[in-house]
Amino acid sequence: MDVIATSLLECVRRALAEDLGGETAGVDADVTSRITLPAGRRGRARLVAKSKGVLAGSACAVAAFQALDRQAHCELRKRDGEPFDRGDLVLVVEGDMRALLAAERTALNFVQRLSGVATLTRAFVEAVAGTGAGILDTRKTTPGLRLLEKAAVVAGGGQNHRFGLFDQVLLKENHFGFARPISYEEVVRKCVQEQDRPVVAEARSIDEAVAAVRGGAAVVLLDNFAPGATLRAAVAAVRAAAREMGRSVLTEASGGVDLASVRAFAETGVDRISIGALTHSAPAADLSLLVEGVS
Repeated sequence: MDVIATSLLECVRRALAEDLGGETAGVDADVTSRITLPAGRRGRARLVAKSKGVLAGSACAVAAFQALDRQAHCELRKRDGEPFDRGDLVLVVEGDMRALLAAERTALNFVQRLSGVATLTRAFVEAVAGTGAGILDTRKTTPGLRLLEKAAVVAGGGQNHRFGLFDQVLLKENHFGFARPISYEEVVRKCVQEQDRPVVAEARSIDEAVAAVRGGAAVVLLDNFAPGATLRAAVAAVRAAAREMGRSVLTEASGGVDLASVRAFAETGVDRISIGALTHSAPAADLSLLVEGVS
């Protein structure tokens, strides 16, 4: 089982435990359904879109239903990454009625949240179409849901930045500040030489951007540059310095990027644009679960 699938099952397990009052609780912990529904009643649930969007998190919904009813039959009518329109049928589930009702909110919470991330990501990707710039996420994720939210970004057509502090060096202003009197270039070089992960170096000026290249950075993060002549000049300076050294260095823009400005950032020639809002500010997609009894 891969790490995303493992994280998915763990997140669903925790969410169900939160709703049912404990990890060992079953469907009978749903007091309302236990009182009003006879045991063994069968039901059908239909997940229906109430607005346009891009699907993500469908596996979480399936996992929630099947965690409470192992015999539940789930049929996906849409796959993660596919667009949906108002009224589209996304998922049909048949199983124990008490289980369907107990899993309903958990399933919806995951699909609505993650589809919101995918939908917002797709909007940014479409906004920069034809420029060659990639749209990346950040570590500004919901605690405990990072892998799922990053998978939703991919479903929306975006790319993942580093997953955590362990898999990439990302030198920011504070790192350079506390490393003084070591020069900017030497800080980058030290990180390149002492470990084997990619080094991304934040640059706040064209001089720092060139120093990052000379220090060996794989990516120069042009942070809080407004889109326009200065950012375009910084991109050109990075590429010129990289050519002189016979290297290939990526440029990344970050800070102050929204849907209204992202195209202008992309047209400066940056290779990628990282946007925290993809995960920290995506509005939930509007979907509804309709449950009915079956004979």
